[in-house]
Amino acid sequence: MDLTSHWKTVMNTMQDGLLVVDELGAIVALNPAAEEMTGYGQGELLGQSCEVLDCTGCKILGEGPGGRWCQLFVDGQVRAKRCTITNKEGRQVQVIKRASVLKDEGGRVIGAVETLIDVSELAKKEREITDLRRTIEGQEDGRFGLLGRSGEMQRLFYLVENVAASEAPVLIQGESGTGKELVARAIHQAGPRHDKPFIKVNCAALNQSLLESELFGHVRGAFTGAERTRVGRFEAAHGGDIFLDEIGDVPLDTQVKLLRVLENREVERVGDHRPIEVDARIITATNQDLEGLIATGEFREDLFYRINVVPLSVPPLRHRLEDVPLIANKVIRRIALKGGKPITGMTPKAMERLLAYSWPGNVRELINALELAFVLCPGGLIEAEHLPPRIAGASPSAPGRRGRPALERQRLVEVLRQCGGNQSQAARVLGVSRVTVWKRMKDYGINLRTDIV
Repeated sequence: MDLTSHWKTVMNTMQDGLLVVDELGAIVALNPAAEEMTGYGQGELLGQSCEVLDCTGCKILGEGPGGRWCQLFVDGQVRAKRCTITNKEGRQVQVIKRASVLKDEGGRVIGAVETLIDVSELAKKEREITDLRRTIEGQEDGRFGLLGRSGEMQRLFYLVENVAASEAPVLIQGESGTGKELVARAIHQAGPRHDKPFIKVNCAALNQSLLESELFGHVRGAFTGAERTRVGRFEAAHGGDIFLDEIGDVPLDTQVKLLRVLENREVERVGDHRPIEVDARIITATNQDLEGLIATGEFREDLFYRINVVPLSVPPLRHRLEDVPLIANKVIRRIALKGGKPITGMTPKAMERLLAYSWPGNVRELINALELAFVLCPGGLIEAEHLPPRIAGASPSAPGRRGRPALERQRLVEVLRQCGGNQSQAARVLGVSRVTVWKRMKDYGINLRTDIV
């Protein structure tokens, strides 16, 4: 059967887009599927350079017709390459591209033919699956090590994802043991600098002279014991992120130098006056009230405003008690894998004690308590008696925050957010008096500035 007379019918009935270009890349033929995919009609594309489609899978060499015009003519073919083209409306269309050069009987290149499969819907589904996986990870296995189903943690996950894309300085505030360093690492790992250094400095662990040497480096002979030149942490973080933990403990003299680094993006090594350019995003953290330190003259107000461009607050564990079972089970599985002890979980009574405790030491205290329980428990399920005495003795009916249902606190927070922090309006929604709302806020430690945003 001679198919020559039927090739146009075959081409026009194909579900995939088909383009034919000459040796200069000018479009000489296309089928209806290609018209639908690109949004252009035959009359608009015929004779036009295929560059009009701005395909990300093409590498234009521009060295003449045929063999050196495009990478396709050098390689001879393209096999199932995933790329995007730009349609007439300027919208990107995800496609799988296959292409092959065309030669005449003498072996001379006369053009190329390519097929395009529209996979936009597949790409959309992949994005939905990725987003769903991230949500599930945030709830079950953690996002960058952070765990939580509570509204506070879901909000924190959302903020981390959005803050990570920015280059602005971030100030992470929260009590000791809440996981501020994990939040800092999450911002780094979710951001564009994730493949660059992440450098941590504990500002509370060093005196002023050592801290400045750590941050800015020093030259040989700058002080007694400086036997060689040393690169500082800011230089080491070039291109990445630097995390300054316990920023509230930085001495005032060093604060002045930090401010200069933020303003000029330059450091001077101790004992040297030559500026060194640094490109490092700064992330800071503290468990102190910096505004209170400003009032007492212990922290510079101008530095505070430079580091507090994007504030993040990590909630204490007592404000998200519904996350305790999730964290506890995750920690138990992790310790069991490391230690090899046949412990599979906790008894309901032991979990009840965890939920009744106020957790002044936050997640860090919970981890330590479970590590002790692993030592004391012979196997099977952890009993209440295996927990530290202060936790084992916690009662669900204890006063104050201890034993309060976490969901009740979350409900109050959600209503206050819906009402923009207006306590009178929140009271009407909840069917209680304004005084009751005020008392519950005090009882649960709800702060309108940090919890209601």
